[in-house]
Amino acid sequence: MIRETLFRRLIEERGWTTVQTFSLHFSRAARELADLTGERALRDVIVSRRSFDRWKRGELQGLPWADTRRILEHLFGEPVAFLFQTVHAPSTKNERQEEVSRGPVAERTPRGRSPERLARETDGYARRHMPNGGSTANLHATDDEPFDQRPTPVALGPADGYDELLSCIDSARTISLTMVKTFMDQTELLRTMDRQLGAAGLVEQMTGHLATLEEALTFTVLPQTRRPVALALAGAATLAAWQALDVGAVQLAWRQYELGKKAAQEADAPMYLAHAMAEQAYVLCEAGRPETALELIRGAQRAGNAQMSVRLRAWLFAAEAELCARAEKRDDCRRALDLAAAHLPEGDEARDPDMLSIFLNGEHLGRWRGHVLALLGEDDAVSSLYEALDSMDPTFVRASSGLRVDLATAHLAREEHGQAREHLREARLVASRTGSVRYRRRIEHLTRKL
Repeated sequence: MIRETLFRRLIEERGWTTVQTFSLHFSRAARELADLTGERALRDVIVSRRSFDRWKRGELQGLPWADTRRILEHLFGEPVAFLFQTVHAPSTKNERQEEVSRGPVAERTPRGRSPERLARETDGYARRHMPNGGSTANLHATDDEPFDQRPTPVALGPADGYDELLSCIDSARTISLTMVKTFMDQTELLRTMDRQLGAAGLVEQMTGHLATLEEALTFTVLPQTRRPVALALAGAATLAAWQALDVGAVQLAWRQYELGKKAAQEADAPMYLAHAMAEQAYVLCEAGRPETALELIRGAQRAGNAQMSVRLRAWLFAAEAELCARAEKRDDCRRALDLAAAHLPEGDEARDPDMLSIFLNGEHLGRWRGHVLALLGEDDAVSSLYEALDSMDPTFVRASSGLRVDLATAHLAREEHGQAREHLREARLVASRTGSVRYRRRIEHLTRKL
């Protein structure tokens, strides 16, 4: 049964009700506290999904690890003992008015309590909730936070977390190749929905999918079992990162690319590593660092080395050409476009069987080439882009917004303002329907130039 606690009320007020969202704010608080105290180890404290779910339901047998408690107190401005106390909604009109006058719970702090009162109330909480009475002097870590490896050096009580840990490990042993395929099929479904409907409506589903994969990998022990799960996580994290970038959540995108890279390394999958690095370069480019982005994408090409498929290699060269254009390196841009065309396999097939996130054939490359030429301000960009528009796969709904933006860019370079406005109007409709913040920013930038 769910117990209403101050912690639950605070996260609901702030909209931090998923483990991914909460973890972002918890990590930020951990970094702030580490900087304030000089204790760099605080930066490494994390919250597991299992712990967050227990905190949210109010199912605690004790309090979290000492470092975790400090970060929670820094984040919320309340002693941890109060955070996990049961709270009740005001029952009378006067109580409700008093509650309103005090302001949102999320904005209150314990400043009004004296240190003596804080100590008395915290010890009282400990006596009521800890085994054998106890006080804050001997609060011990429980399985509520098993991943913080810096517990206070005190004796462990009965709730040491080993039973639950072994239970999690035993559960992870049941993960079979069939289940890994199910994970990948779910990623593929989310990829298709993203392509056609946009990322904005998939945030919760993608968050849950990633959390499931991370949990599975965390408690899977043997390397031969971890590698397939890590590969599934690498693909899902990279997709989630691209979606986050599209909806404007750039810090989340960066972190998810880092997760994808680490998973690819554990899976010993150079292609997945190269792809994650290359897409992460776009975050840098969007942030105004095209030179650094170009270095990263060339590093991705080296990371993939000889183990890359030819289609992925062509994709990387096309991406390099785009970043060269943004860095105003025209000669390098032309060279990379030529290399992309030279490495692209013949035929209409667009999907890379070894890298399902890669779609690239002659039509796709033609659209990409038109985009690059538009960035360079080349006159022949218009003809390339109209050819791409005529042959575009209708299932790439969000990408059609980008193509319209490119056409507007190309017409604007030729001072053809009427055509530019028409394409921007079409682009805006699609970007609004798919929730693409990234494309809306480009549209608004071009609109200001008209």
